[in-house]
Amino acid sequence: MNAYGAAPQHGTTVRPGMTVPLPGPLHSHREKLGELADLGYTDIWSAEADGADAFTPLALAAAWEPRLRLGTAIVPAYTRSPACLAQSVASLADAAPGRFAIGIGSSSNVIVERWNGVPFEEPYKKVRDVVRFLNDALSGEKVVGTYDTFKVDGFRLGIKPEHKPAILVAALREGMLRLAAREADGTIINWLSPDDVTRVAQVVRDAAGGVPKEIVARIFVCPSENAEVVRQGARFAIAAYLNVPVYAAFHAWLGRSDELKGMWDAWKTGERKAALAAIPDSVVDDLIVHGSPAECREKIKRYFDNGVTTSSLAIMPFDPQLKHWDAVRALAPNA
Repeated sequence: MNAYGAAPQHGTTVRPGMTVPLPGPLHSHREKLGELADLGYTDIWSAEADGADAFTPLALAAAWEPRLRLGTAIVPAYTRSPACLAQSVASLADAAPGRFAIGIGSSSNVIVERWNGVPFEEPYKKVRDVVRFLNDALSGEKVVGTYDTFKVDGFRLGIKPEHKPAILVAALREGMLRLAAREADGTIINWLSPDDVTRVAQVVRDAAGGVPKEIVARIFVCPSENAEVVRQGARFAIAAYLNVPVYAAFHAWLGRSDELKGMWDAWKTGERKAALAAIPDSVVDDLIVHGSPAECREKIKRYFDNGVTTSSLAIMPFDPQLKHWDAVRALAPNA
């Protein structure tokens, strides 16, 4: 039993994970990945935005540390062609049989359209189609089909993994959450409080019709008791995300419209300092886990208690006095 116990709502042992890549060049991570496993972390989850791609850090880990499960949280559905994505998924599943999960999401208009030059159109249908195509392609059969957002004519994977990887859907509101529950093996969630998990998990459970589904949460953590410094830094991260339309709509759905209206209004008029100042402490404290290591571990446990099955802790450098690896050790499941 680790420090986070078991999640009582679904009766399964929790999977405490960490976000990668870790600090420093990728070639230097071998010993650190081994230490993660020694500390009781079971999973590592990569992200893809403007740093390392999602697959390379996991490919290295597949060879270096067989105790860790590997997952993407997430790969955008838009930024690789269907066949190219299927090849990457199959290759990593072949390299790490039985311990790879592919997380797919719509990402955002900023990453997809502004950074990658791909129209951010029909995100629900695009994610759904990619999930359906991956299920078709990973069967090893030839894929000939017209999906709503693309067509594939005659593609067959040359690699059929021994174990089909779990497919997870990054979701915010009800449509994507239900898609994750109905057509995938679970969901990936982020930028929400432990109490928010209760609402999200209920949507997933209802849509799944009693079939157990994985719920992976990226949890932003800064184990520092310098609350004002943490809050000041956290406001920049919150503003960067929660002004993106998909995240703004998510938090309106969660009931934070009144708390965030000041930030949203100021941001729309270009008043960045006013927008930061308008973010209440209560919102920061809801969305960012901070305080002593013991307080942080207790709050992380609440995510699991409310329905999360797997965590991906993201250590946030809001306190310049905090060293990343000290935080990793302080939050360790075996601590």
